[in-house]
Amino acid sequence: MTGSIVGSWLRRLAIGAIGVLSLTAQATTPVLPSVSQVLVRPALGDWAYIGAGANPPSEAACNAAGRRCFTPAAMHNAYDYAKLLAAGNQGQGKTIAVVDSFGASTIRDDLGVFDKAFGLPICGDSGVSDPSGNCPSTVSPRFDIVHLQGGPPPTPPPPNNGTGQENHNLWDLEVALDVEWAHATAPLANIMLVATPTAETLGVQGFQQMMNSEDTLILNHQVDVISQSFGSGEGAFHSGTASIKQLRQAFIDAQANKVTVFASSGDGGTSNNFKEPVKKPAEIPYPSVIWPASDPLVTAVGGTYLCVNASTGLGVDTVSPPARCRTALNPDSSRETGWVFSGGGYSIVFGKPDYQNSMPAGSSYAGCTSGGPSSQSCPARGVPDVAYQASSGTGVLVYLSEPNTTASGTGCGGASPCSTGWFVVGGTSASSPQWAGLVAIADQIAGRDLGFINPALYQIGVSAKYSSDFFDVHTNSNHNPNSTLPGYPSTTGWDAVTGLGTPDAANLIPDLIAATS
Repeated sequence: MTGSIVGSWLRRLAIGAIGVLSLTAQATTPVLPSVSQVLVRPALGDWAYIGAGANPPSEAACNAAGRRCFTPAAMHNAYDYAKLLAAGNQGQGKTIAVVDSFGASTIRDDLGVFDKAFGLPICGDSGVSDPSGNCPSTVSPRFDIVHLQGGPPPTPPPPNNGTGQENHNLWDLEVALDVEWAHATAPLANIMLVATPTAETLGVQGFQQMMNSEDTLILNHQVDVISQSFGSGEGAFHSGTASIKQLRQAFIDAQANKVTVFASSGDGGTSNNFKEPVKKPAEIPYPSVIWPASDPLVTAVGGTYLCVNASTGLGVDTVSPPARCRTALNPDSSRETGWVFSGGGYSIVFGKPDYQNSMPAGSSYAGCTSGGPSSQSCPARGVPDVAYQASSGTGVLVYLSEPNTTASGTGCGGASPCSTGWFVVGGTSASSPQWAGLVAIADQIAGRDLGFINPALYQIGVSAKYSSDFFDVHTNSNHNPNSTLPGYPSTTGWDAVTGLGTPDAANLIPDLIAATS
C-alpha cells in the first residue's frame, strides 16, 4: 500500500495547515494578506506501507517497494553527527516541542516499538496517549503530551459525505513522524507533543490555538526548540489583517527568549491552494510559499532526495531505487539532489530580511514572485533557509499502529494510512523535526540556547566555512509536475529549493555556536 495518491491529493489541497507570521527587526514592514478560513492539513508529502511486525523491514523490502529506507543510525552517519552522539552530545537537558493537531491515540506505544527497534529508550514511550501518561518532570529524557486547550480524541468519524476535513486520524502518521524522528536525532532531549483541538474548518481560530500554545510554552520557559510541520499558502488569506497581526507574538517572544523555531517549507513545490472551493480548492495562480515557513523569524526547511547508501548512511548509491538517485536522473552522482516537491520561493508578505542581503557565491536569489499580487513585497523574503532529506523515495522509517477500523467504513472513513506496522515517510515534515534535533544538540553542547539562528546561518554561508559546514545541493528544480506553475532551479549557493543546503552537523554545529555567541 503506498501513499502516492494520498500524497498528491494532499499537495493539491495545499498540504499543511495553518500559518502564522511574525515581525522581525531585520525585515521590512510586512504587507499583510487577509485572513479567511484556511485549510488545515499536515505537511506529509508521501509515504509507503512496508510491512507489519515489531522489527524494522529490511532494505530489500524497501527496495522492492521502489524506495530506500533510512534508520536512525544511517541518518546519524548521513548528516555526520554520529560522532557527536558517540561523544555524549545527545541533547540532554533540552526540550523539543512538535506541534500537531489532535495528537494520536497510539503515539506512546508506537514510540515504544520504534525505541525498542533502534535502542532509543525514553520515559513515556508506553501507556495511555494523553497527558495523564507523562513522566515526572524530574525524569529526563521524557516524552510528554501537552493539551493546553483541550484534546479531542484523534479517532476517525463515522461514514459521511463530507470533505474529510474532520478526520482527526489523518494526523496520526504526521504525529508519529515528528515525535519519533525528533527523538531519533537527539536521543536524550525531552520531546513534547503539543496537541491542539484544531478542527480543519476553523481557519483563523485554528491558527490562534496553535500559536497560543507555542507562546505559552515559550513564555513559561518550557521549551528550547520548536518544530512546525504545517503551513498554508500565503495567498489563502483574503481579509482581516488584524487577526494575522495577533499571531506574530509567538515568534517575537521566541526570539526574545532564545527559542529556535523551525517550519517545513511545504510539499507542493511552488504550487499551493486557496481554501475555496471547499471540495476542490483552487490553485493560487502564481508561484507561492507557505506560512509559517515564510516568516523571517522562522527557519524554513526545504527538502532533498538523499542518495547515500541507506544501510550505512555513507557513500553514494546510484543503483538502488528511487530513479531520482540513479545515474540517468543523477548524472553527477550527487549525494543529494533537490526534491521536486520542496516548497520554496518568495514571500508576498515579508520583505527581504537583512540576513539574506549576503549569500554565497552562485546563489540564485530572484527578488520576488513573478506574477504575484501588486501588494507583494519586492525584494522579498526567500524560502527556504536550509534543507534536509524529504522524499519518501529516500525516506525515514516510522512505526504506526493506526487500526484498520470498520466503524468508519471502507478505508477508515477516508483516513489513510490505517495499517499497523512500518512506513517509509517523506515530506518536509521529516526535515523540520530532524533539524530541531540538531539544534537541541547544539544548545546542549553550547550550554545555552542558540535561539534565532537565521543570521548565523547566512553568516556562515558567506564564510570560508560554508563548503565544509553545508552540502550545497545544486540539482533539479521545485517545479511541481502536477502544476503548470514554474519552479525555481536548485543552484550553487542559496536557492529557492534547498536554501543554503543540508548540514554536515559535526562541522556546522561548532561554527553555529560560535556565530550565535
